[in-house]
Formats: sequence, C-alpha cells, structure tokens
Amino acid sequence: MLVLRSALTRALASRTLAPQVCSSFATGPRQYDGTFYEFRTYYLKPSKMNEFLENFKKNAHLRTAHSELVGYWSVEFGGRMNKVFHIWKYDNFAHRTEVRKALAKDKEWQEQFLIPNLALIDKQESEITYLVPWCKIEKPPKEGVYELATFQMKPGGPALWGDAFKRAVHAHVNLGYTKLVGVFHTEYGALNRVHVLWWNESADSRAAGRHKSHEDPRVVAAVRESVNYLVSQQNMLLIPTSFSPLK
Repeated sequence: MLVLRSALTRALASRTLAPQVCSSFATGPRQYDGTFYEFRTYYLKPSKMNEFLENFKKNAHLRTAHSELVGYWSVEFGGRMNKVFHIWKYDNFAHRTEVRKALAKDKEWQEQFLIPNLALIDKQESEITYLVPWCKIEKPPKEGVYELATFQMKPGGPALWGDAFKRAVHAHVNLGYTKLVGVFHTEYGALNRVHVLWWNESADSRAAGRHKSHEDPRVVAAVRESVNYLVSQQNMLLIPTSFSPLK
C-alpha cells in the first residue's frame, strides 16, 4: 500500500512539474497580434527599371485600394541592382487571401499594370514577417534614405538570441545617429532571420554615425554578445520612391 501511495505521489508530482519544465523552453514574448508584413522583392530587367516604376506610380491607387502599402524603395547599394523592395501590411492570413482573390478579379489592375509589366520582371521573392513584440513601426521625421539590415541567426529562435539581439539594436538607437523604423522576424522564408529597417538623413550621415558607433564601448559590448548567435548578415541602401508612404 505504501509503495502504491509513493508511486501515485510521484506521478502527481510529475504532472504538476511538467508545465513548469515546458515553460522553460518558451520562445520569448508571444506573437498574439495577427498583423503581419509581406516583404516583396522584384528583380527587373536593367533597361526597364524606370518604366516599371513609372507604371506603378500611375497605377498605385489601384493596388492600395486593396491593402496597405507601408513602403516602396529602389535598391541603391547592396546585392543585385535594378531591384525594388516593398512592404505590404495585412491583418491576418485570411485578409491576404481575400486581397489576392480580389486582385485576380480586378480587371483594371490586371489590364493597366500587371499584364503589361510582367515582361519587365526577371524574378520575384516574398517573405512573411512579424514585427517583434518589443517594436512598432515608426515614421521618420522627414525624407531620407533607408537601410535594410538582414541577420541570419543560429537556429533556436528568439529564445536563444532574442535578448542579445535586442540589446545590440538598442545600443545603436541610443546613440541617436539613426532612427529605427522597425524590426521584423521572418515567419515564412529563411527561418531565424531578422530584418532591421533604419532611416538616416543621408548616406553620409549614416557613414558618420556608424564610425561613431564602432568606437562606443556600449555598442561594441552589445554587438560582441549578439554576434555569438550570428550566422551571416547583409544590407541594402534603399531610396524611397515618390509614391512610398515611408519617405
């Protein structure tokens, strides 16, 4: 009888402890908000870049009638040229599905923009991202240039590298030479990838700020900690188009 009671006590104790053990593996702050952002990149034929942008400028209202455009940029530096990058906001996946269906039925959009411009595009890429829980999109105070810095982190998710990455980002923010627009964590695409969108008054002000940050011991310490979880990184300098909400 005592043996049975001991076994029952151990079983109940293990059930009680199980949630506590599992919670230690949580991936950090939860993504409760269904809102997500689609990153779309179009690689254009070199001689057709200006034509494509002019066509979108004339017909942008047809596309934004269906969903919100966050920003639209041409790529100035970083990787392949003749490339445009844009961010679209959706309430949830059902919303995006509805938008895609509506666009397929929108004859004006199809005939005036999509069909004529398909021949100008070499390749398209798409990623689905969420804003990290500790960040919201901030609009810059005036027109400038943007930097999209992309970090491929080690597998394990924010539970592994999230806090260190946050400290590294805030170390740059606290110097005041640049403005943080948003930090995005990829949900569909290359996993364990984080995109940081920065605004700077100019490419020269960014360069001066970066030189300053490299000599700041707080930034150096935070970055050294974060790079322990880093696999690779890359960036692009982006120029906002005249029709981009983010200037």
